[in-house]
Amino acid sequence: MSLRERKKQQTRERLAHAATLLFIERGFEDVTIAEVAEAAGVSKMTVTNYFPLKEDLVFDFGEEMVDSLARVVRERRPGESALAALHRAYLEALEAGLPFSGHSSPGFARLVHGSPRLRARERVIEEQGEAALALALAEQTGAAADDLLPHLSAAQLAAVHRVLHARVRSLIRAGAPQHEVRDRAAAEADAAFARLAPALGDYCA
Repeated sequence: MSLRERKKQQTRERLAHAATLLFIERGFEDVTIAEVAEAAGVSKMTVTNYFPLKEDLVFDFGEEMVDSLARVVRERRPGESALAALHRAYLEALEAGLPFSGHSSPGFARLVHGSPRLRARERVIEEQGEAALALALAEQTGAAADDLLPHLSAAQLAAVHRVLHARVRSLIRAGAPQHEVRDRAAAEADAAFARLAPALGDYCA
């Protein structure tokens, strides 16, 4: 990254961090963009230039989320199916405590759960991620543009990820210890991906 790009990235991260702290403390709907700007030491226009949607101050990594499932498929190991790659990547993220597994702070988990606007925005991001996964599956299998199979497969694989993600957030909100969250989510991931194995175990291998 150039110096200019690094500075822009740092500003973006500072804005998102300041906003998220305010949202967790007072609630998403009760904090204005002007208050975020004041907390970050910038103008209101700077905030809206970086984040046209207020919700994206919370999901500042939204583009990475959209591409996350598709990237796992594109970068899977030789001979590894899409299902096996996504299963492995989920368990690795869970062990490392990464957002890909649904891991977050309790405050963040409660913030998103408590705001209909944030839940709606996250759902849009998940739908975009499913569409990106379908495109990656089609590309990796050489399927025609109108082939239904990549879309059906993406819907099932993305649904497993979405449910696991929600289960982890639920445990975090309930105050479960980190080791319990990890162990329960790992067991549920094994069971969930195993349910899809008869249909998708060899798909996109």
